[in-house]
Amino acid sequence: QDDRSQLRNRNKAMAILRARLFDMEQRKQQEELASERRSQVGTAERAEKIRTYNYPQNRVTDHRIGLTLHNLPAILEGDLDELIEALATHERAKQLEDAFA
Repeated sequence: QDDRSQLRNRNKAMAILRARLFDMEQRKQQEELASERRSQVGTAERAEKIRTYNYPQNRVTDHRIGLTLHNLPAILEGDLDELIEALATHERAKQLEDAFA
């Protein structure tokens, strides 16, 4: 209560309340965003690996979709068409599954 006028005090209190609520909402959104980012970043543990390149066996395994290709030199040279197509097919199947779930 800074003033003798109830109206001015109420207006000032409402402005302070709006500012605090806005600040709380911003903090909540920032925390949700940070939490989402943390959940997307892995822990880099061995179980989270995406792909294995096995040179002695001339093999590449993508652990996300369980695909194994026996053409390591071509893949290392940039011939990723088969791998990309398999990943795209898997992603489409996952989207369809999510749509009907």
